[in-house]
Amino acid sequence: MSEEIEVVNPFTLESVGAVALDTWNDIDMILTAARDLYLDRTGWLPAFKRIEILKEAARLMSEQAEDLAMLIASEGGKPLVDARVEVARAIDGVGLCIHEIGQMTGREIPMDLTAAGAGRIAFTQREPIGVVVAASAFNHPLNLIVHQVAPAVATGCPAIVKPAMDTPLSCKAFVDILHQAGLPTDWCRMVVCNNNVAEKMITDPRVSFFSFIGSARVGWMLRSKLAPGTRCALEHGGAAPVIVDDSADIDAMIPLLTKGGFYHSGQVCVSVQRVFAPSGMAAEVADKLAEAAAALTVGDARDPDVDCGPLIRPGEVDRVEEWVNEAVKGGARVMTGGKRIGDTTFAPTVLLNPPPDARVSHQEIFGPVVCVYEYETLNDAYTASNDLPYAFQAAVFTKSLDTAMQAIQHLDATAVMVNDHTAFRVDWMPFAGRRQSGYNTGGIGYTMHDMTQDKMAVIRL
Repeated sequence: MSEEIEVVNPFTLESVGAVALDTWNDIDMILTAARDLYLDRTGWLPAFKRIEILKEAARLMSEQAEDLAMLIASEGGKPLVDARVEVARAIDGVGLCIHEIGQMTGREIPMDLTAAGAGRIAFTQREPIGVVVAASAFNHPLNLIVHQVAPAVATGCPAIVKPAMDTPLSCKAFVDILHQAGLPTDWCRMVVCNNNVAEKMITDPRVSFFSFIGSARVGWMLRSKLAPGTRCALEHGGAAPVIVDDSADIDAMIPLLTKGGFYHSGQVCVSVQRVFAPSGMAAEVADKLAEAAAALTVGDARDPDVDCGPLIRPGEVDRVEEWVNEAVKGGARVMTGGKRIGDTTFAPTVLLNPPPDARVSHQEIFGPVVCVYEYETLNDAYTASNDLPYAFQAAVFTKSLDTAMQAIQHLDATAVMVNDHTAFRVDWMPFAGRRQSGYNTGGIGYTMHDMTQDKMAVIRL
């Protein structure tokens, strides 16, 4: 009988389900089946069939939307109000995949630009890249899976997905839905395994594309071990900066910073973490942000009135508490929070002027903590914002068009939000980290492009 791992509610630590643990022998057979599917080109699923399957999957997800949202809240600790939004996004993501299938077109290559090419016509087409292996994170346990798996289905790639060990149930629900929608079982399989087995699977030469969402340490390590020829996309985290200039509307800004900083208790890779405000405004910004944070309700994510749920594991509460205590010892002023509420929750926290060498200032917090810093000049703010090995999304709040354009130019980020928080995203936009924050570009259409490859035909007339 196969070993099982128990899945617990991160707030109550009570069991909410269990999944079987896969061995290398299990995964070896799954990899072989996936590779054989890809090698048999006569058995590739045609576009119309992939469209039918994804349409039916979206319909089934819509029917099960409330159950899926409660599952996200139960195993992942995301507040139910946000879990419902995640389900809606996931359904829309499947729809985006359907749309993008029609955009997977090649192009004509002009051949008579020189005498050597004259008398020929040429064109390209897109083909699936091969077996896709995806390793995912806990914080969006359904929508991240959709972003990694649905593009593989849409492009005709066999897919194997390893969800986070904390949140496998939402992944299983989506894979089951794909099978119910008509996708043959071997075209998409979920595996749950220990890290050493996962590494062996990811670095196997039968893998053509590796999609990873998780920590930079693990992602870069795995990339260094990929088999020759395996392509990849890595999505890590950051310590997202926000610059506030002296023209900013503070009262309009606070609700956005509150959402961007404390959404899912800060367990978001582009969560608002470092807010830089002019020295004469920083205390006011921190005070008003603290007032908004203190009004948030913390508790069981399944309660529809809860704004902030638990951290994913008790050990994460210990870590956040340690980091905050370190910052306070170094001179940070606690504007609100600064302490654990229980074994599984930490109070929404606002710190004013933590020292630059504190971990909250230079590492990703991934918890409900927002830091506010004073700056003297905008150039100082740009320097501080860019002075980390991470670069993902950033933001600026200003009424000045000149300042907005200057910030867009000077901030080292893949996206700069003007008068919005750093965690803004729609699923068709490019979503990527620079430097240690990632490699290649996410977003449904971009992922589908990465999971396909050009083939050119040259015809001599």
